[in-house]
Formats: sequence, C-alpha cells, structure tokens
Amino acid sequence: MNNITEFKASLKAEQPDTDLSVQLKALWYDGKGDWNKAHQQVDHLNDRDSAEVHAYLHRKEGDSWNAGYWYNRAGAKMPSFSLEEEWEQLVLKFL
Repeated sequence: MNNITEFKASLKAEQPDTDLSVQLKALWYDGKGDWNKAHQQVDHLNDRDSAEVHAYLHRKEGDSWNAGYWYNRAGAKMPSFSLEEEWEQLVLKFL
C-alpha cells in the first residue's frame, strides 16, 4: 500500500492487509468503525508509535485524560484539529 487513497479503498475489504504495521491495522479497524478492535491492536504495546495511535483512539472515545496520558507517552501533544485530520496524518505517517 503506497498512499492514503489505496488505504481508504482497502477499508472495503473484510480484513486488513497482512503486511500492514500494527499501527496501520489499528487505524484500519478504526476507519471501519470498529474502535474496540482498533484499540486491541495497540492496547498492550509500549512503543511511541503505538502510544500515539492509542492516544488518538482515546481522544476519539472522548476520554481526554487517558488520551493526554498516551500523547505524553508518545512524546506528542494533543492536536487541536479534527479527529479526521489526525487519522489521516497518522495513516500518512505510518504508510
């Protein structure tokens, strides 16, 4: 997968591409509307990239405190732009 257009098109599939990183799999499930499955992908991981996706997911959930904790773990600040923009930026970052 080379770009966000292909990534978005892949959301029509039943399962994510097996070659996707765990961060992209989480974003793929989130793009499909399955927050729980997305969260399961990164919930147990401690690296900064996974923490950033984890933060985004808690921000989307509406849990600002928990999101702030994970943004801090990722070494990032909570964005002031939309969740849709953050999702796209994260997909682009991990592609």
